Amino acid sequence: MRIFDPHIHMTSRTTNDYEAMYAAGVRALVEPAFWLGQPRTSVGSFTDYFDALIGWERFRAAQFGIRHHCTIALNPKEVNDPRCVEVLDVLPRYLAKDGVVAVGEVGYDSMTKEEDEVFARQLQLAVEHELPVLVHTPHRDKLEGTKRTLDVVGESGLAPERVVVDHLNEVTVELVKDSGAWMGFSIYPDTKMDEHRMVEILRRYGLEKMIVNSAADWGRSDPLKTAKTGEAMLEAGFTEADVDRVLWENPVAFYGQSGRLTLDPLPGFTGEASEFAGNSVLRGARK
Repeated sequence: MRIFDPHIHMTSRTTNDYEAMYAAGVRALVEPAFWLGQPRTSVGSFTDYFDALIGWERFRAAQFGIRHHCTIALNPKEVNDPRCVEVLDVLPRYLAKDGVVAVGEVGYDSMTKEEDEVFARQLQLAVEHELPVLVHTPHRDKLEGTKRTLDVVGESGLAPERVVVDHLNEVTVELVKDSGAWMGFSIYPDTKMDEHRMVEILRRYGLEKMIVNSAADWGRSDPLKTAKTGEAMLEAGFTEADVDRVLWENPVAFYGQSGRLTLDPLPGFTGEASEFAGNSVLRGARK
């Protein structure tokens, strides 16, 4: 099983997670710009974070045999804080970087006027930089938030095949399918979807434009949920080719629209003391 996890927050994960992911078949991933878990209070805290996504985290993943890509945006959770909005002015310099394969996560958290404005502005950045878009749907009022999301995307002029609408469920999947956008599903303990519900959605709606991710972050989450979904598909009678389509071919096709994917293979962890900016994933004396 080869796996491309199209939405996972590895900044929040350990090197043990990278090793386990590689062993399960993960060879590439996308890390979207994310909420820290507490308020960021200055533009500098964002630029430090973005620099880590395009630099250190990319290096760290490579040491464990995994190709790392990211998406850059002002996350909807932070849009309503006026201290954060100036971040929009620095986004263009990051959207031009190697390894940045989409604008994201953008979209709605509480569906405020401020979120409307910033969502539309970031969709225009995607148009200007010829990048696809990763859209976050709200955890509350998901149906209404998804409808509003699709309206704003439609007004942006972006082709629907350039957009993945994420965190979908049984209530919202048909709306997004009918829109022509890609459908994203986060397989996550306790909330969002689980692998067995995902299998039923694949049975009902097919495999086209279906993207499955773990969305693993600093919360209770599991970076192996992509692999577990593949196993559940096989147990339910899907073929290995079906699993490969959902867990590899589909995310590669979507993010490949950026022209920036790097998918050539890497060795797994070797213990070599290679460095990035003077830092290594190794600790302690080595002979």
